[in-house]
This record gives sequence, C-alpha cells and structure tokens, in this order.
Amino acid sequence: MSTKLEQLKQMTDVVADTGDIEAIKLYKPQDATTNPSLLLKAAQIPAYKPLLDKCIAAAQQEGGSNDQQIKSACDHLAVAIGCEILKLVPGRISTEVDARLSFDTNASIDKAHHLIDLYQQNGIEKSRVLIKLASTWEGIRAAETLEKEGINCNLTLLFGFNQAAACADAGVFLISPFVGRILDWYKKSTGEDYTAETDPGVLSVRRIYNYYKQHNYETVVMGASFRNTGEIEALAGCDRLTISPQLLKELDEDTGSLERVLSPANTGESIDKLIDTESSFRFGMNDDAMATEKLAEGIRNFAADQVKLENLLKDVANA
Repeated sequence: MSTKLEQLKQMTDVVADTGDIEAIKLYKPQDATTNPSLLLKAAQIPAYKPLLDKCIAAAQQEGGSNDQQIKSACDHLAVAIGCEILKLVPGRISTEVDARLSFDTNASIDKAHHLIDLYQQNGIEKSRVLIKLASTWEGIRAAETLEKEGINCNLTLLFGFNQAAACADAGVFLISPFVGRILDWYKKSTGEDYTAETDPGVLSVRRIYNYYKQHNYETVVMGASFRNTGEIEALAGCDRLTISPQLLKELDEDTGSLERVLSPANTGESIDKLIDTESSFRFGMNDDAMATEKLAEGIRNFAADQVKLENLLKDVANA
C-alpha cells in the first residue's frame, strides 16, 4: 500500500525544507528550500566542517575587510550547500537573500546577482535556482526586476492576501505562504484550538490558490512552515508544499488514504481581482495585524540567525 507521502507526490510537487543532505537522500523531494535558520543548523553538522573551511578560504582569497570576508563566506556557504543539494534533487534549490536587505530593493537585486554568479562559477545554471526574498514591497519590486532578467524568485515570509496579490502582479515565479506561523498567531491571539479545516493558515493558502487559478496567474503557490501533517493533508493538490524532514517522515510512515483537496478545476466562489499600488499595499498590510507582525518577526528572526551564522564562521576562521 502506498504511503501518504507517495500519494501526495502524485498531486503536488513535494519540496524538502532543509539543508540536511541525509534527509534529502532519504525522502527524494523534487526541490529543496533553505533559509538562514536552516543554514545555521546545517553549519553545525560535523560533516559540513570541510565545506565551512572551503567557504572561508574562498572568501579570504577575495579579500576585503574581516566583516566583508565573513559575509562573503556566508554567501559561499549558502551556494555550496545548494550545490550539494542539487546533486540529489532533480529540480531547484531556493537560496535566500540576507534578511537585513528586506527593505532595500537595489541591494537585494545586487545580492541576488552575486548568488547567481557564485552558482554559475560552480557550474549551476540560474534555471535551477530560486532567489528567496522577503515579501515586503521592496522585496517584491526586486523580484519583479529579477524575473524580467530571467532570474526566478521565491517570495517568502508571506502571510497576507495583499502580499500574494502583489507578488502575482509582479510576475513572481513562486510564493511561500507560511501556514504554521499564521496558525501560531491566531492561537496566541484568540486562545482557540483549530482543526485542519478551520486552521487560518490552511484557509489563507486555499484562498490564494483559488485566486491565482481564477485569474490565470502562473505564480506557483508553495505552502510552507507546517506545524502538523493535518495542515499538509488539508492542502493536498497545492502546486508545491515544502515540508520539514520530521513531517516527511510522518507522511512516509502513514499508509492511510489521502484525498485531493485543491484543484484548478474547482476553485470555489469568485474572488475579486486586487491590484495594489504601493500605498494600497502598505495600507492593506497595516490593516492586517497578523501579516504585519509575522512579517516583521520573520525578518528579525532570519536576520538574527544570519548574524549567528556569521559569528559561527568567525569562530571557525579564528580557530
């Protein structure tokens, strides 16, 4: 009998949300995603120590101040781990721009170009890389420019409908709405418990998926940040789902039946098209306390983990 993971792969592209090579070997996803928090975890795996040394040496060879070298080493590490992952997945790797650039369009574009250059120096074409950017107004504008250059983007830290609509209008390749973090906010805010069918994160992704299909947007919807397999099952049929190794394991051990929930052929009630200007986008975000708070928190946390990663590389370089 097939497992729920095998059944899910028949209707949804399954992506591994990890930088752990062994987990990727085990679960054989289509794509993989990384972020500063996942890179920090990966960098602490003993097997990655030679990779860290190699990245530090490459950064030192480029020169510059100590701080510049450490930032460069982080870029090399993100790309080096991405290259290792691409040996195992047939699809793409998502590599994230420094969260501290989330409100700087030009700097985000420059960093994206640098990451793509590093991949190409390692023999990886840009067609196998997604550049991850926070779904701020500035991040969306950076993605709009990069998409026109043929560099596909993954817009992350997406919590609100305004963010999703603006990403689609910008021609973004893929969005990552954060299901579990939306649930976290509502549980804390209301004190209520939610089932998979009432989960605000699940309902948000369903609405975005249906909106995109109704208005013929090609932007891929990839649910992310899951708290349990119930959320995943409630989004079966979504374009893509990026799933942690623990939840991949649970799905792989479950031989129950999995029904398709989302389909382009059945998108429910009509949803009016939303066209955002910068002012309407910012007001829409201001009006959505959950999206505003979770976006800000996500940027802070990713930025903090980026600093921790830099400090770890400093320690390795000075050892």
